[in-house]
Formats: sequence, structure tokens, C-alpha cells
Amino acid sequence: MAPTAQDGTGTARDADVERVRTLARVLDNFFIDPLIGFFIPGGGDVLGSLLGMYTVVVAIRRKVSPAVIGRMLLNLAADAVIGFIPLVGDIFDFGFKANIKNAELLADRSNAGGKATAKDWIVLLASALAFFGVLFLVVWGIVALVRAIG
Repeated sequence: MAPTAQDGTGTARDADVERVRTLARVLDNFFIDPLIGFFIPGGGDVLGSLLGMYTVVVAIRRKVSPAVIGRMLLNLAADAVIGFIPLVGDIFDFGFKANIKNAELLADRSNAGGKATAKDWIVLLASALAFFGVLFLVVWGIVALVRAIG
């Protein structure tokens, strides 16, 4: 019996992966994502991220490791957050290609039964540390500002 799209053991040419790759090419290589962001500032980044969530949904259906899904969400988040910065975000969209990164993560991990690699866990750990580091600096800055004012 051939593997199905639901069992996490997809092949490189299965229909779900091909649809994800097509969407990624349209959004990233045909510059749809940066163009949406240019014409609809802020809202375009949200729309681009929502379209990019299709890959995450496919990964969840395939029971891909939460670490891989986390990397996919980080890619979309980076694309959206930096995309909110006028002009810089649009330029970033031309080079970062979050959707293509996510399509490749899905294809690679689907072929491996959905398992995460050490790199997936390292990226998540580093991202979590960076997030909490920035959060700490923001809180520290607010506390310092309040003390200086009051």
C-alpha cells in the first residue's frame, strides 16, 4: 500500500507537497508576498502569513514534529514582523522566502516520517532564548525609564 498524505510518510512527489511547493513559488518567486505587502501595508503581511499557514496545516495533518512546525511558524513570524517595517520589510521579502523554506522543511521532514532534526531543535532553542532575551531587555528598559521619570 502506498503512503498517504495523512500518515507522515509522504513521498517527494505527493500531491500535498506539490501544492505547497506551488503556493510557495507563487508567493515567494513571483513576488506576490512582497507586492501584497507593498500595496496593503501591514494587512498584506497578515494576508501573506495566512496564505503561508497552509503549509503549517499540511504539516500538522501529517503529524510532523512540533519542532519542525515551530520552525515553520518562526519563518512566517519573521516574514510578517519584519514585513511591517515600511520598505525594509518589502526588501526583506524578496530575499527571505519564508514559504519556500517551509515547503522544503515539509518535504524533507515528510520523507523522514515527520521527525525533527537536531538543527530544528537548535533553531527553536536559540529563538526562544532570543525572544526571552529581548523580552528581558524591554522589561528592563521600561523599569529603568519608570525609575528615571519617577
